[in-house]
Amino acid sequence: MISDLLTDAYPWFKALHVMAVLSWMAGLFYLPRIYVYHAERAVVGSEMDLTFRVMEDKLLRLIMRPAMLGAWGCGLLMAITPYMVDWSSGWVWIKFAGVLGMTWMHYWLAQRAKDFAAGGNVRTGRQYRWMNEVPTLLMVAIVVAVIVKPF
Repeated sequence: MISDLLTDAYPWFKALHVMAVLSWMAGLFYLPRIYVYHAERAVVGSEMDLTFRVMEDKLLRLIMRPAMLGAWGCGLLMAITPYMVDWSSGWVWIKFAGVLGMTWMHYWLAQRAKDFAAGGNVRTGRQYRWMNEVPTLLMVAIVVAVIVKPF
């Protein structure tokens, strides 16, 4: 009975998963870019600093966190749907590793927001530019694993 319900709902889980991932990725691409400008242009306690902090907080709290939870929730529902995932395939594990990397990146970015909020950012704009590449590399690995299934 539960397996039938999961199977029938699978296309809905998949659609919601794609929407959640798109929203989450938008935040993972944009937040490091905000940090670049925050680190390079805002003096602690200035109006610009406060504006960046509001932007960072709202992006994390209102868009990225719900999107991440939605992506994980729908992804797990798809993963437990009978006969939908071949657990012996390598692509599944590559995707899982990539998703863990994305989740780590999310929490790393959340910690940096706390640093900025406390006036304690020690990273440069250049360092944030480099970190801005991490979600792209993970996305490439995940999409190739899921679509091409090379393993």
